Amino acid sequence: MNDLLGVVDWSRAQFALTAMYHWLFVPLTIGLSVIVAIMESIYVRTGDTKWKGITKFWMTLFGINFACGVATGIILEFEFGTNWSNYSWFVGDIFGAPLAIEGIVAFFMEATFIAVMFFGWNKVSRRFHLTATWLTAAGVSLSALWILVANAWMQNPVGMVFDPEQMRNVMDNFTEVAFNSVAMNKFFHAVFSGWVHAAVFVIGVSSWLLWRKSNVDAARKSLRIASWFGLAGMIMTLWTGDGSAVEVARVQPMKLAAMEGLYDGNVGQSLVAVGFVNPDKKPGDNLEAIKGEISIPYGLSILANHDPNSFVPGINDLIEGRTITADGDTVYGDSYADRIVMGKAAREALARYAEAKSSGDTAAMSRAKDDVMVNFKYFGYGYLDSAEEAVPPVALTFYSFRVMVMAGGYLLLLFIALIFICYRRKAVLEKPWLHWLGIISVPVVWICSQAGWIVAEVGRQPWVIQDLMPTRAAISGITTGSVQLTFWIFAVLFTMLLAAEISIMLRYIGRASHKNIEQPE
Repeated sequence: MNDLLGVVDWSRAQFALTAMYHWLFVPLTIGLSVIVAIMESIYVRTGDTKWKGITKFWMTLFGINFACGVATGIILEFEFGTNWSNYSWFVGDIFGAPLAIEGIVAFFMEATFIAVMFFGWNKVSRRFHLTATWLTAAGVSLSALWILVANAWMQNPVGMVFDPEQMRNVMDNFTEVAFNSVAMNKFFHAVFSGWVHAAVFVIGVSSWLLWRKSNVDAARKSLRIASWFGLAGMIMTLWTGDGSAVEVARVQPMKLAAMEGLYDGNVGQSLVAVGFVNPDKKPGDNLEAIKGEISIPYGLSILANHDPNSFVPGINDLIEGRTITADGDTVYGDSYADRIVMGKAAREALARYAEAKSSGDTAAMSRAKDDVMVNFKYFGYGYLDSAEEAVPPVALTFYSFRVMVMAGGYLLLLFIALIFICYRRKAVLEKPWLHWLGIISVPVVWICSQAGWIVAEVGRQPWVIQDLMPTRAAISGITTGSVQLTFWIFAVLFTMLLAAEISIMLRYIGRASHKNIEQPE
């Protein structure tokens, strides 16, 4: 068991490392592709060659980031086969479909038109080049769509049926998988947060140029576009974030409870604005969950259900299967103890099915199959030894959510302030304090995004597929030492890749500051 836990923990750490490094590049790629397309649209509409120079400047930075994102993304997909082969077997027919579409359609679309985008200047017409730029941006977003369809299916498995004959899940409704409501919210939330990333990046670089008093006119133009683009992205991110909260409350209520450090829910549940998680708190005890709590009345009920008088279950409620109806009645459904019993019954029935199949007993196979299907919705609970194992890391989820919210609030104020300054207080654009504010805002947006992904992925533990497969059942039959070795290899390589990207970008920006970027080469 200890070796198994070692493999699970190191495999999780390796995948988290790869995913978090990959997510350093993806949002900027999504958003910057659109900003570049907007700038080129201005160039084509006005015919002003200064905008062509500005477009090419930001396009080069987009290309550097795009290449690094591709490198980490490929490794991420290979890890499903190397470290998570049980998972790949169990749901490969479903999970593999959106990934295949992403590779065949979206990635090839990006690869085709990005060539025209970078090498087609003065070789194709302006409008054809602009079309290629917009199609590249569309391809980037389409890639995100299919990746997030796959991820969302893990959090809300739909459109499939379990086949005991193959001992795996098979897709029976592609439409349900592709248009999973969780996927749609995730997709738009990720795309719009990418807009915010790119806007802050452009603001940061433009602020540095202003601080250096280099390419001041180009920097001011870029700053104005980025501020409006970022504000639009942030407003849409808040809107889709609200939708995501509703979906989490519906399909992953334990994640929502962990986000709030909520153990005992109530009707008209408040939202914790400020507080500290009690590290000694356990499900079922009488200890205080949140210390120094300052709450917003009815906030969580509104966030989760858009109803201030609705019931939001806490961790203890979910474990006990307790809920309160709109009429105020307390109702008990399947407790986690019941789910564990049903999950073990499904696993035992599956074993009986395999035995009956090997002996050719079709009647026993039929009975075992019925027993599997009756209990299959809680199949994954059969791997758990106690209900407490189904509780995610509360403190990490709780604090990550608040880091995300606070950073997002800061960025919203930043965009509003910059728009005001750009149009009403232009003299402030010459102030060094504003330049440094723009520069230091760059790491803030990445911290915000990484915190959001921690909430999404840590908050759903212990599940790799919600209710159907815990993480520890999904791993490959490999040794702890091999995973540890590849973890450190990837850690070194990814760090070198990130350092190389930052170095290349800084050198390119530094060289650009010594020439007129509005003069296209």
